[in-house]
Amino acid sequence: MNTKILLNERPHGEPTLQNFKTVKEDIREPNDGEVLLKTIYMSLDPYMRGRMNDAKSYAKAVEIGDVMEAGALSQVIKSKSNDFKEGDFVEGRTGWQDNPTVDAKELRKIDPTMAPLSTSIGVLGMPGTTAYVGMHNFAKPQKGETIVVSAASGAVGATVGQIGKIYGCRVVGVAGSEEKCNFTKSELGFDECVNYKDPDFKDKLKLACPNGVDIYWENVGGITFEAVMPILNDYARIPVCGLISLYNATSLPEGKDRLPLLFRQVLTKRMMIKGFIVFNHYDQREESIIALSKWIQEGKIKYKEDFVDGLENAPNAFIGLLNGKNFGKLVVKVNRDPTI
Repeated sequence: MNTKILLNERPHGEPTLQNFKTVKEDIREPNDGEVLLKTIYMSLDPYMRGRMNDAKSYAKAVEIGDVMEAGALSQVIKSKSNDFKEGDFVEGRTGWQDNPTVDAKELRKIDPTMAPLSTSIGVLGMPGTTAYVGMHNFAKPQKGETIVVSAASGAVGATVGQIGKIYGCRVVGVAGSEEKCNFTKSELGFDECVNYKDPDFKDKLKLACPNGVDIYWENVGGITFEAVMPILNDYARIPVCGLISLYNATSLPEGKDRLPLLFRQVLTKRMMIKGFIVFNHYDQREESIIALSKWIQEGKIKYKEDFVDGLENAPNAFIGLLNGKNFGKLVVKVNRDPTI
């Protein structure tokens, strides 16, 4: 049987378990050019919340009754493709299911000797490529600059900060607990990290950035951006990768309209704000994996994974992700990893 988790209904605000539905169906034998897979690891990422909405965006929404979208690392069980054979490990956007049959063109082969399989959907997958592309193409860090990274202990933020250190930057993280802040400093090498839940957050962030901020990596929005905005330097760059604090919002946030102030700063400080989606830059995927692998081997980049056992626990884990309950890259263990 193939177990699938479907979008049962569209959420209004924060998702609930009622938004998901689990079904089982017979495994479909592959046709020519297709492969039958066994999912080993499945990625949970904040962008999935946007796919649950019926609204125009950079990608098509998941339809009611369709399988929830996700990237996953799988093993080929049966193949009718010349590109893959039984036993191969592959990565692709195969969704919340444990035995899918998919078009082989949608997959890329993974070398299990290169790194742990789970990294193919983490630091050596979409999150790692996101960090690499955003830093290389848009942030363009220079030695001696200060970079502030929101969601600093997460899959993307942790990699962004460490790339900043490789380029000789002062790196200041923002995270939601003292444990996460301590991790970014002691394990990842950040210079400072500030807890956004601290009552004196804005003052402490300013103290951590005595020379202002040259790069602000936006993963979150909300209070973190408000704290960074007054201390941005001339020619600051702001790659906008995510806005997780706003994903469950059903209306504009209350309070004073800060847009005129922001645009004045954009003009007078000649700042660059650049939204980007990593899927538009997959021509740089191999380049990013080569660079990141080298940095991992050299001990310049470390990563943390947060594992959840069982496909059935994916909805609860996803809801927790949107509330910052994960610590590191959130990965669902769907089936046993045969390489361990």
